[in-house]
Amino acid sequence: MTVVPLDRIPPASGDDDAPLGAAPSGARGTDAFSRALLAAFAGAGSALARADAAEHAFATRHGGLQEMVLERARADVVLSLASAAATRTAQALSTILGMQV
Repeated sequence: MTVVPLDRIPPASGDDDAPLGAAPSGARGTDAFSRALLAAFAGAGSALARADAAEHAFATRHGGLQEMVLERARADVVLSLASAAATRTAQALSTILGMQV
């Protein structure tokens, strides 16, 4: 799974001069964000699928213990990162919604 650094994710809107709250002039930035989000979900899903396959291979005596443990550890890291990202996103959204305008 490849993790894209936050500074390389394109802005949500292609029009940087648009007023705050204005609708974006094009869906380019939104599409880029949704593609990045879907790629992250696909990467997490594939890590979990590899861990499941390694566990199944070990249980049926077609795979080794080391491969199973390594894939499970990778899946645990992916789940931990996803959980932390979801928690931070919820906290940020709560903060934004709690602001007085």
